[in-house]
Amino acid sequence: MYNFHTHTRFCDGSAEPEKYVEEAIRQGFPALGFSGHAPVAFANGFAIKQQELPEYCQTVRQLQKKYQEQIEIYLGMEIDFIPGLADDFSVFDSCGLDYAIGSVHLITLPGKEALWFIDGPLREIYDQGLEDLFNGDIRQAVTAYYHQVNRMIETQRFDVVGHMDKIKMHNQNRYFTEDEKWYRQLVSETIELIAERRLIVEVNTRGIYKKRSDSLFPGNDILEQLHERNIPVIISSDAHQPTEISNYFEQAAGILRNIGFKSQMKLTADGWKSERL
Repeated sequence: MYNFHTHTRFCDGSAEPEKYVEEAIRQGFPALGFSGHAPVAFANGFAIKQQELPEYCQTVRQLQKKYQEQIEIYLGMEIDFIPGLADDFSVFDSCGLDYAIGSVHLITLPGKEALWFIDGPLREIYDQGLEDLFNGDIRQAVTAYYHQVNRMIETQRFDVVGHMDKIKMHNQNRYFTEDEKWYRQLVSETIELIAERRLIVEVNTRGIYKKRSDSLFPGNDILEQLHERNIPVIISSDAHQPTEISNYFEQAAGILRNIGFKSQMKLTADGWKSERL
């Protein structure tokens, strides 16, 4: 019962950070991590504004001190990797983060100025971006997504791979299925890199409890491969409001146990540690 993927009013979340802390204490959490969307160099409605980044960091550090006798609090960020626009995680080193989640939400294509947004509540935006950037070629588009994830893994320093198969969310088996050979090959390449870099893979429950996906991010097939490779995982809710901080955790833990996982990772004052599920 701890969550390290949490969004507050500083980015696209709904409440002050302290409200999440209060809810975590109410639920008996031993730890809570904040992972606001890192600033990006273009107008948007989801990321921390650059001028508000110091306040975000200061607020979390103040909460660490205020509640240090009741709960462990950690300062993190979810950093988008967008080649040519947001492709240097080291610019946030001065924040003194306790951890970082590396994620891909926006896909680039050389020669195109537009970005393909694969997240959010509207499937129509996914479909339109697929048509505008890739002329409806889903294989090219999905390949671009995984290659961008791979490039992030190869070139950046971070701790946790965020919702690694998020590309499936708005697909919903309309354009491709996850058992197709080309798709499985792309996933295998990404898993190989994750193993080499010794990263943690997030098991993200948000798609299920928001009814945008029938499976976790990543799904069971990928989780089985992660287990075979002894790649560590951590359950996260990707909470955007306080009441979401433990959504679908019990079920996710059950899925992991059925696959064979015995533990998940937890950040501590001494670094990442394995804890029994």
